[in-house]
Formats: sequence, structure tokens, C-alpha cells
Amino acid sequence: MKELSLSVLDLCPILSGKTARESFTNSVELAQFTEELGFERFWIAEHHNMEGIGSSAPEVLISHVAENTKRIRIGSGGIMFPNHSTYHVAEVFRTLEALYGRIDLGIGRAPGSGSRAAHALRRSTDLSAENFPREVEDLLHYLQDELPLLAVPTNISLPEVWMLGSSDFGALLAAKMGLPYSFAQHFSGHSAIPIMKMYRDEFRPSRFLAQPKVTMGCHVILAETDEEAEELALSSDLSFIKFVQTGKSMPLPTVEEAKKSGLSREDSQQVRLTMPKFVGSKEKVARELSPYLNSGISGIVVTSMIHDQKKRQHSYRLLREIFPT
Repeated sequence: MKELSLSVLDLCPILSGKTARESFTNSVELAQFTEELGFERFWIAEHHNMEGIGSSAPEVLISHVAENTKRIRIGSGGIMFPNHSTYHVAEVFRTLEALYGRIDLGIGRAPGSGSRAAHALRRSTDLSAENFPREVEDLLHYLQDELPLLAVPTNISLPEVWMLGSSDFGALLAAKMGLPYSFAQHFSGHSAIPIMKMYRDEFRPSRFLAQPKVTMGCHVILAETDEEAEELALSSDLSFIKFVQTGKSMPLPTVEEAKKSGLSREDSQQVRLTMPKFVGSKEKVARELSPYLNSGISGIVVTSMIHDQKKRQHSYRLLREIFPT
């Protein structure tokens, strides 16, 4: 299997039967564990009004994880621009970069919330993202001290800015601006391969990046056997089904709770049409990932929504065995 950079996308899942503090401790332990395995990045997502997802304040968690790691790059996957002032984002991430020197700023145009949270965050129910290209330009100007209004601290290295997206919009914008791009295959209804190719074909070199650089976000659940991996995946399958049915996020259930729920094989298969996962043994997952790897990506950014922390860590260990350094 080809050499590939591996990174983590952590939603800081709140686990059934556990506290938020325990979930945050799990995130730190996962960052330390994957750092030792040689993973390149550890990104934290932004979501709001979701009881089962603890990453509502990624800036705080980025600082906490960075303080407890040594080498791995820590960042946002991503900061959702409709919720924030670009000036404040520049200040926050310059501060993080000044503190730790290995910060990524992944940005996206989705709100990561519904209309109620959007109103609370922005005092508006407008979920449009028409201003996103201009806001990205403003952010880049702030980060390079090109505006009269300074984003302090100044005179520091730049956080690495990534464009995140789940459609051709983000891919084309990243290509036009000469930014690295990460495609969210794990929740996109679009085919990853043509969109990532579009980004590479349309890429224009910039002061930030000379050659196109694209990664793919994906949900991977690995175990020693296909059967065990399918069992571990029941937790996230049930969680998503309940979200679709009720509109409410739930703490990530245990495998035993998922089994008792009456979740069927057909239910899981239907879920994965909308929220695709790579689930199975090393051999099966390597085979299923192969078409994407051959499309020219430089890395994958992996989330593994597994209730059991040790089995979650083992899933990342098996992933490293598929893609050794």
C-alpha cells in the first residue's frame, strides 16, 4: 500500500454513560496515541446544539490538546465562518500559533448548526454562505498584516490554512485561492474522486502553496475481523438514525445499547448510503480505500466513532499498519 499521510478528525463524541470531561480526556489520549503512531494532524470539528458531540468550542479544545502533545499538528476541522468574525478567527489562531507553533486553521462555509443555533451565534437565521469567498480573502489579509486593522499577535509564523468542503464549491474556491483542500467524503452526497480531480486541475499556485495538496476526510472503523468492525459500527449507525428521525443528537451508544435498539442490517446499510463508512478488517478497508488513493490524494483525515476508547485507538493502530511510515 502506498505511503500516505494520516490525520485524525475528532468530534469529541459524548459517550453514553460517560461525562463530557471523560470524552475530552479521551480526545487528549487519542491525540497522544496517534502522535506516537506518527499521524500528521489532529483536527477538531465545530458543531453546535448536538448533545452527542462535544466540539462546540474547538478553539478551546485545540489549545487543550496542543498543550498535552509535542509534535503532531493540531487544528480545526473546521471553523465554520458563518458563525464567526473573520477578524476574531485571525486573532484566535494567531494566538494559538504563537503559543504552540504547529496550528492548522481549517475553514468551512457550513454553519455546523440548525437555525436556532445560528440565531444564537450570529443573531440571524440566515444560513446562506454567499459572503464566504470574501471572508476567506479577509482572513488571509489579516493573517498577513495586509490591512490597517491588525490581528494581534503579529510577527509570528502563519497557521496553515486549509479549505474544507463537501461539494465542488469549496474545491474550486480552494483551487482559485491556491490553498490546500480537504474533501469531506464522510458526509458528502457527492463523489469524492471527480471533485478532488477538479481541485487539482483548477489549482493556481499562490504564496501559500506551489502545488495542489488534497486530503480526504472519511469515517473508518477497523477491527481484527469484518464481523467485529461491523459490530463496533452499530453505535454510530444508531446515533445517525436517531438524528435523522428526531432531529436531535444523542450520546454515542454502546454496542450493547445499539443491539438492544432493534437496529437491523438493512438500517445500517441505508445509513451508509448517506453517511458512508469504511468498515472492516485491514484487508477489506485497504481494498475499499484503494480507488481513492489512486486518485492522487496526499492523505486521509479519519474519524472513528467507536464507543470503547481502547477499540477506537486500536482502529487507528490498524490504519497505521495499512499505511506504514
